[in-house]
Amino acid sequence: MSPDLGKCSRSLLTCEKSNFLNEQSRHEMHVSRHCFNYKISLLLPECEVLPVRVENVIHNFSSYYLVRDLPVYKFLEEKWLATVVKKGSFYALSCKTRIDEDNVCALLSSGQLILSLDKDTYEHLGLEGRPSLYSHKKVMRYVVSVDLTNKSLVPGTKRYQQVLLCLKERVMLRSDFLLTTCHPGADKDGALHNLLSQYTYEECRPTLHSQTLKNLFCPSLHHSDLWGKGLSCTPNQFLEWLGAVNLNISCDNSAASFLSTYMCPEPRAPVSQSVLCTVTGLIPPKDVCRLLKELRCYFAEPNFAAWVSLTVHGFVDCPVSWGAAEHGFFKGGENLYNFVCFKNQDYWLYKATGSEDACPP
Repeated sequence: MSPDLGKCSRSLLTCEKSNFLNEQSRHEMHVSRHCFNYKISLLLPECEVLPVRVENVIHNFSSYYLVRDLPVYKFLEEKWLATVVKKGSFYALSCKTRIDEDNVCALLSSGQLILSLDKDTYEHLGLEGRPSLYSHKKVMRYVVSVDLTNKSLVPGTKRYQQVLLCLKERVMLRSDFLLTTCHPGADKDGALHNLLSQYTYEECRPTLHSQTLKNLFCPSLHHSDLWGKGLSCTPNQFLEWLGAVNLNISCDNSAASFLSTYMCPEPRAPVSQSVLCTVTGLIPPKDVCRLLKELRCYFAEPNFAAWVSLTVHGFVDCPVSWGAAEHGFFKGGENLYNFVCFKNQDYWLYKATGSEDACPP
């Protein structure tokens, strides 16, 4: 094996335990701050088929739009600013752009326009920014943040004209974009469809895939033992096992297998059937919140499951992870969080990023 394959880059993992019924629980805050999600993985032990109510929630996830060759300056047009940006109605993320090679753009629901730019583009653009936190010996990337809700960016002001000039004439940044709404009725003024009508676009739906896993060894988790002191495995062991299950890697160390000697961590127990469900697309936080709420109700019905797991993956090439915290790629670009939900409404929350990220909140 190559020596480089044995080296793992630094990663960050934070863990916390709380109860959904606790008034000080921060679960909704954590979900709402992780804006750009491309995949959800749901694991339901002791379950044969995806519950109808859970499936209905997923089928009601928001549509999103893929817009071709959209110039960034369009986000500064007067009608768009007044009816969309300042109301916090939309998310937008440049598509098929690489955070370590290309110019990448994101529009947050807070009205923050985030541009992650290579050095040449930044120098030609003329907007004030800062070196990327993850530049190495030589600065090759810069981050520009423009608050589109700021009073100085009212159309007609000097600052507004300057930003518009930079994005429209100095360097006309343009890209394919993914757009989605933050809440139902966000486009009642028709601003989004007016923008879409000017460009080639397609409406997309999140893709659902569900499968039943037979005779799977699962970790035995106890709601009181977050850190794996004896009643549960450790957080790293659980996430490693969960990754193996999602990648369809054998976890039973079978003598007939020449590919994997990996085993489910202890304590563990055999589970006759489990449902593994994945949803892919641009998934806004409001849809994650609805799914999490339904999973809490799942335990109100008769079932044998002691816990369920919900993992949410962020886009690897997004310029931000949680809130407006800068996100880099390095070797993996991972930024994800995982809820383990228990019958008594306790939950564990794991938040993980790669080495080029701030510590998750």
